[in-house]
Amino acid sequence: MYDQKGIEYLDFYGGHAVISIGHAHPHYVQRITKQVQKIGFYSNSVINSLQKELADKLGKLSNCEDYQLFLINSGAEANENAIKLSSFQNGRKKVLAFKKSFHGRTSAACNTTDDPKIKAEINKTFDVTFCELNDIESVEKALNTEEYACAIIEGIQGIGGICIPSAEFLTALQEVCKKTKTVLILDEIQSGYGRSGKFFAFQYHEGIKPDIITVAKGMGNGFPIGGVLISPEFKPKHGMLGTTFGGSHLACAAALAVLEVLEDDDLISHAAQVGEYLMAEMTHLPEVKEVRGKGLMVGVEFENSIAELRKSLVFKERVFTGSASNPNVLRLLPPLNITVDQVDQLTEKIRSVLRSISDRTPGYRPVKAN
Repeated sequence: MYDQKGIEYLDFYGGHAVISIGHAHPHYVQRITKQVQKIGFYSNSVINSLQKELADKLGKLSNCEDYQLFLINSGAEANENAIKLSSFQNGRKKVLAFKKSFHGRTSAACNTTDDPKIKAEINKTFDVTFCELNDIESVEKALNTEEYACAIIEGIQGIGGICIPSAEFLTALQEVCKKTKTVLILDEIQSGYGRSGKFFAFQYHEGIKPDIITVAKGMGNGFPIGGVLISPEFKPKHGMLGTTFGGSHLACAAALAVLEVLEDDDLISHAAQVGEYLMAEMTHLPEVKEVRGKGLMVGVEFENSIAELRKSLVFKERVFTGSASNPNVLRLLPPLNITVDQVDQLTEKIRSVLRSISDRTPGYRPVKAN
């Protein structure tokens, strides 16, 4: 990336994990340019063949060909519609979510996000129970009441600090959801589209098949688009869901370009390989307490706050990184075509900043080389 003065920046944040195939990828630019020269938008009152093309391509690459696809504009909208579908399905109105979760800033999605600061009173229109991630006993106690429309969980918690649900927990969660007729929603808005080294993060765990999967962020590489993948157990009715801008010609072109690049450049396996290298390199840094993640969704937890580290990285070393609700966690969400050489650049820049902090901070633990 470059600023107005032409200064180069290394992007290890991808604009909240949105930039999946890199900034201004030639195929992406070409696909959108050609489409907007024909037609950019018309309402869903007419058939848009690009929607079917996108649904078929997404189903094939994600190995979710039996799901239905509803297209909208954002991750928050995806979760809104997923929660609404759940309540249509079983007539219930409670939701089970998880501590440190983030599902969006609109009405129902905001209510299921574990952050009281972003909720107005009007958001609190139904009961939400927040359980600890990987605590199946608390989940079973709640869901066994058979009062919950759905349980919503991130494939990997993003803002929560890159926290991963265990295979055993996801399996048990799926079982109790089936037993109690509770809809299981997998929020893959940040962790999906190859970011984890699988198309969806839940696919690391054999036998997991959510009722609903929500996607956005990396889906359009910056063009606003989101989607709800819906199990065939849900029977659509006319007017059940609707959207004005969702699935427009231009949005579909952007989303198809992303899938084409993911496939042609083998970026999902690339993300897995480079992500493994990135995580290994981060473990060698001083002051690192833990490195968590999958693929190119990485959280580096330090012993101290990362506020000064991030500020110095962007203003002195020209590197974008992310934060989390945990003030000690550095969040790394680079484009999936990031290179090993760029990982090495990041590592050295972090070392440089840590040395600088250590030199001017009395009592700060000295930085050690490898």
